[in-house]
Amino acid sequence: MPVLTNIGLLASCRDEGGQDAIHPIPQAALVWRGADIAWVGSANALPSEYRDDERIDAEGRLAVPGLIDCHTHLAFAGWRADEIDARMRGRTYQEIAAAGGGIARTVVATRGARTDELIGNCARSLAAMARLGITTVEAKSGYGLDVENEIRLLEVYESLRGIQPVRLVSTLLAAHVVPREYAGRREQYVDLVCREVIPSVARRRLARFCDVFVEEGAFTSDEARAILRHAREHGLDAKLHVDQLSDGGGAALAAELKAASADHLECVSADGVTQLARAGTVAVTLPLAALYVGHPAAPARRLIAAGVPVAVATDFNPGTAPTFHLPLAMLLAATLQRMTPAEVLKGVTMYAARAIGEASAIGSLEPGKRADFAVIDAPDVNHWIYHFTPNSCVSAYIGGVRIY
Repeated sequence: MPVLTNIGLLASCRDEGGQDAIHPIPQAALVWRGADIAWVGSANALPSEYRDDERIDAEGRLAVPGLIDCHTHLAFAGWRADEIDARMRGRTYQEIAAAGGGIARTVVATRGARTDELIGNCARSLAAMARLGITTVEAKSGYGLDVENEIRLLEVYESLRGIQPVRLVSTLLAAHVVPREYAGRREQYVDLVCREVIPSVARRRLARFCDVFVEEGAFTSDEARAILRHAREHGLDAKLHVDQLSDGGGAALAAELKAASADHLECVSADGVTQLARAGTVAVTLPLAALYVGHPAAPARRLIAAGVPVAVATDFNPGTAPTFHLPLAMLLAATLQRMTPAEVLKGVTMYAARAIGEASAIGSLEPGKRADFAVIDAPDVNHWIYHFTPNSCVSAYIGGVRIY
């Protein structure tokens, strides 16, 4: 079995110990058998049974769990580059959406795209993400907004599982916004999501989670509560886009519904932070979206101080976070949100795994877990985050197989 040796520092990132506990092992070795980790520890303590196995030299570099992007809108067609010009000229997110831009514009483009085009776009993005050390991606629907196209986007993710190696966790986001054809009939659209979309998706096991965007111009807390309770009856766990542009009490709603994660939280209230901590819900912070929209990022320091586990993700989408560069999001989490490099790393490994319900299999380097890891050209985590480069990843493995 292979042995990754001559690791200058290995960050195992186990769950215990809090946000900054990454459990570093200097001068480490990592052994895997098939798709799973068999042993990890100091190279000097490598068991004799592994001493004659194939060696892979890390050349003194940093080894980390495979990075997890736990919030993306991966499948879409069309870009919206003109919207950044509009925002720089002072137009708000809400004004752009009201003028026909935003999510509704991407829905039109995505509905008109061929399925093979969507698959190709996603595959190219995932290949580039793998080269950054990203081994697992949560992928939402949300640009179909009718029965046929929401299912089609989730089928795209099913197809991708068979043609590329990055792990995908699918989320139904039919409740992204109310589509234009239901303007003035929002109750009918909520009923469509509950009575047709959710049962169809659940019956075919196309998604693990159901997500709702709770915001002015999207869905109310009452609508989200109804949709997510219906989803749970069909076996889909809850996620929420909340408190992004205003404090709508979304964090408390996520805690009430025992959601796996509450995402965005740029405008979360003090009470919302307290509720998330009590519920153990993961807060997913999206600093790239805050940067592009021009809003302050989520208050990571307050969340961490309250005991809320904080994950970091890209929010990759064509409008408000048009990049899948998770290491850039990691840098912003450190510089804009004052998270330490160790806290950031925990946020894209173990806590990101918790946000997508996969902490028992991925997110840390421990025996019995999947051999998903990346080798980073840096001596330690501080240097990696501090010395930002286009790509510090020199190799990435998924299930023990080198994919980059």
